[in-house]
Amino acid sequence: MAADFLSLLTGSFARPAAENPTVAMVEAAYRHHRLNARYVNCEVAPEHLADAVRGARAMGWRGFNCSLPHKVAVVALLDRLAPSAQVIGAVNCVVVEDDGTLTGHNTDGQGFLVALRAVTGVAGARVLVLGAGGAARACAVELALAGAAEVLVANRDAGRGAALTELLADRTPAQARYLPWAGELALPDGVDVLVNATSVGLHPDGDARLAVDLAGLRPTTLVADIIPNPPHTRLLRDADAAGCRTIDGLGMLVNQGVLGIRLWTGLDPDAEVMRAALEQALA
Repeated sequence: MAADFLSLLTGSFARPAAENPTVAMVEAAYRHHRLNARYVNCEVAPEHLADAVRGARAMGWRGFNCSLPHKVAVVALLDRLAPSAQVIGAVNCVVVEDDGTLTGHNTDGQGFLVALRAVTGVAGARVLVLGAGGAARACAVELALAGAAEVLVANRDAGRGAALTELLADRTPAQARYLPWAGELALPDGVDVLVNATSVGLHPDGDARLAVDLAGLRPTTLVADIIPNPPHTRLLRDADAAGCRTIDGLGMLVNQGVLGIRLWTGLDPDAEVMRAALEQALA
């Protein structure tokens, strides 16, 4: 990109926005790679999302992230979806193409998959996903498409849980089953990967306990939490005590940020620089 006084603009639309640390890692990458680019964290209410999207297009933004509560609502405002986003039905990263059209991607699940594959394989695994919201959908779909043999979905809202299970069964090669979650959830036998994709444990309730009986954890079970703040949730501390391998939410957050920057700029940013910036911001 030419060195001039017009920055390439990217950012995030969310509510609440102040708790989202993505700006810290993305701007750290831009500085590290000497890009004339900025990332603007924007507080956007649901009723103003369409105006925000039109504004980004009108002002020549290169792209933006959508966080809660906009990941599903933004789909109707876009011109096209990338293949995995079509299956997931949610978007967290939008690219403003050269012709002004908008392409929606879902890098949440892809970022999670990169972090998971650094520790264990996915093919043939039996996975339990806790939750059925946008992040849970992204992780479950990407795991299924990556070769997980079975994806179990536990969710308190039976309708949402069953809907995600049906999506997995219809659109991926994995077997899928819904687990009702009322009271404390008993872990099924033979779970290879346990993923918390709920908001339990998110700051400021970092010590919140999931209603899950962890007595069924095996040392061979990998436990992943998608919550980035705090990185070491109570679930991960309990899993550590049980001798399990763990993955914190910073890996997913960093990797989805890497994918977003690549989509917006063509650059492969330094993931270590981004993670260091996040750790400093969340210290």
